[in-house]
Amino acid sequence: MVNVPKTRRTYCKKCRRHQPHKVTQYKKGKDSLYAQGKRRYDRKQSGYGGQTKPIFRKKAKTTKKIVLRLECVEPNCRSKRMLAIKRCKHFELGGDKKRKVSVSDCSGSETGSSGYLAT
Repeated sequence: MVNVPKTRRTYCKKCRRHQPHKVTQYKKGKDSLYAQGKRRYDRKQSGYGGQTKPIFRKKAKTTKKIVLRLECVEPNCRSKRMLAIKRCKHFELGGDKKRKVSVSDCSGSETGSSGYLAT
């Protein structure tokens, strides 16, 4: 599981220096009904004759690459850029940080002979 903080200090092209950026997950915009390909497809589909174009059914990947949208928090700048990170099944933005359990925390009556916390 990937956990990314909601803010990140990174380079801003417009400010030409490192600035804090607000991090959000990129989402695809709504498809336009008036794009040339959509108009052509709708025209071809209309009338009799069933499905005219092949429907893709051989999906190979189980995950998508995560794309982060970085927005500069400088009031005069507000420039945005995309940053692609690796593939992952579970993505979390600004979740709780994992803390390491030390050996001293695991000693005591609540642990068994194996050394793991009893649940």
